[in-house]
Amino acid sequence: VQLQASGGGLVQAGGSLRLSCAASRTIHSSVVMGWYRQAPGKQREFVASIRSGRDPNYADSVQGRFTISRDNAKNTLYLQMNSLKPDDTGVYYCKADLPSGNYWGQGTQVTVSS
Repeated sequence: VQLQASGGGLVQAGGSLRLSCAASRTIHSSVVMGWYRQAPGKQREFVASIRSGRDPNYADSVQGRFTISRDNAKNTLYLQMNSLKPDDTGVYYCKADLPSGNYWGQGTQVTVSS
């Protein structure tokens, strides 16, 4: 499967962005999908994940500001990001944990200016 992330950009602090991750084929709703990010000079870190039948998981740093969702009919994962902060700057990657392995999207740049 191929994952295509999009929706990044430059936004001022306090603004919002919505990221999308389109899958090249149907991914069952029971498969965990998530978002990760990597800031310059730092390791990639977990942001949020979702799977059917369970509450979404969020990193403490984004809890209450970000919302992860998925549209299974469109094979698309989303990340709604509100109240953005400069610390949210980084490349955002989507991921699917399939039985055949973990698949990553190519990343989309998010830059939050102060």
